[in-house]
Amino acid sequence: MKEKRTPRPEPMAEADGIIEGRNAVIEALRAGTPIDKIFIAKGETDAALGHIASTARGKGIVVVEADRRKLDAMSRTHAHQGVIAQAAVREYATVDDILSAAREKGEPPLIVVCDELSDPHNLGAVIRTAECAGAHGVIIPKRRSAGLTAIVAKTSAGAVSHVPVARVPNLTALLKELKEAGIWIFGTAADGSTTLYDADLKGPAAIVIGSEGNGMGRLVAEQCDFKVSIPMKGKLNSLNASAAAAILLYEAVRQRLG
Repeated sequence: MKEKRTPRPEPMAEADGIIEGRNAVIEALRAGTPIDKIFIAKGETDAALGHIASTARGKGIVVVEADRRKLDAMSRTHAHQGVIAQAAVREYATVDDILSAAREKGEPPLIVVCDELSDPHNLGAVIRTAECAGAHGVIIPKRRSAGLTAIVAKTSAGAVSHVPVARVPNLTALLKELKEAGIWIFGTAADGSTTLYDADLKGPAAIVIGSEGNGMGRLVAEQCDFKVSIPMKGKLNSLNASAAAAILLYEAVRQRLG
């Protein structure tokens, strides 16, 4: 009779992007592992956690104070020692990388800006659609947004390997910079005064997709040149964020092919 073997567990960083424990997180920082966010137990002030937080911030990594119950729920080893890092599946691009990609193709920029999409499945779906539609990149905020985690990569069906994703500290400032670069800003809004089929998406365009619950934030909405509404013929008055992104992106594709 064959001996029954217990399969070895996968390394956490490879299985789901979770890196747990002080030594493991310190080594990941030292090795330059792409890290999306680091969660540190709220109220903990010892030297080791302070060193991790300061090192991470110095590298531009988002550090979030979290309740221990949240860390316990995230933990796979049940020995997180007050710190958990979420590995990023790839390095973030810069906004200049995205604009350069458009220039290299000789195309007017087509960019998707996600305003605080917190659901990683939604972000992954947006990145997948952006890749299929030939968008030159996706931009997300550093805080209050899903990042390039393993779940996002899986939902994107590998698109994260092909679409540059940039992360910026302030979306309002970013939109001002894009406008100065000659890019028109189109925000999705149920009460938008420009209907989808009246929006001119043939030129340089950034499409802003609002968050799942509240749509675009006020300051972000104020930077939009056009607020675009999608015709709604049913009883509901809104679409899933990734569905809205797909509709606008493929209207841009249709116009650019015409």
